[in-house]
Amino acid sequence: MRVSRLYLAVTLQVGQTFALDDDSAHYLRTVLRLKEQTELILFNGEDGEYLASLTEVSRKHVRVFIKEWINRSVESSLNVVMGLGISRGDRMDLAVQKSVELGVNTITPLITARCNVPLKADKENSSADLPGFKNLEGLKKSKESSKLLHWQKIAQHASEQSGRTLVPPLNPIEELENWVTQQQGLKIFLDPYAQFTLKQLQPEQNLVTLLSGPEGGFTETEREIAKAAGFIPVSLGKRILRTETAALAALSAVQMLWGDFA
Repeated sequence: MRVSRLYLAVTLQVGQTFALDDDSAHYLRTVLRLKEQTELILFNGEDGEYLASLTEVSRKHVRVFIKEWINRSVESSLNVVMGLGISRGDRMDLAVQKSVELGVNTITPLITARCNVPLKADKENSSADLPGFKNLEGLKKSKESSKLLHWQKIAQHASEQSGRTLVPPLNPIEELENWVTQQQGLKIFLDPYAQFTLKQLQPEQNLVTLLSGPEGGFTETEREIAKAAGFIPVSLGKRILRTETAALAALSAVQMLWGDFA
């Protein structure tokens, strides 16, 4: 029987009993329909995970008791930083979700010349929307906050599902030309017209920075900006991949070459 996993941005310790926040309680009680005495795994992104059980499931409270700490990590030795050109709707959601499953360490959504996604917040958010999202007070009044909170929650659920013990952060949205100048390691941008392939390269200190474009790809000016910042154009084959496919194919490839798929 599969044991449910839940991320909580709180301090956890063995022997602790506490009530879950409203969102987590609703998820366990109403979505998963878990009952008292059901075991589940908790993690908070700090170290390992915790075996717990439900001691109360009611309309007022869902309480858990932490039984045991489990020393476990499924993180790759390869540190992968992703700059992801913002694409529309489900395509961006899918790219974030699957990137987390494939072991990405951080994601920065990027504004590019061909980004046609409206970033105006469509509702007011509160800290209840996403426990643990850093710098929430500064973000919730900005036009990007709704999108960032949405993508960070997708990352959280992907970590829960895939067995990771940390949730990769979604960095604040940046302009591509600013982001590329701040990166380190082996810096790669995906370009269907490039001559280089991944197997011709080697990461620096187990750090790879991937730059993946939006729908329509990069403009020639953006290609030049990336190359001036030390990014190497790399092809993933003769076929032109959709934006969400390219990012995931690249992540799979670098994990196979230098990470934990080998």
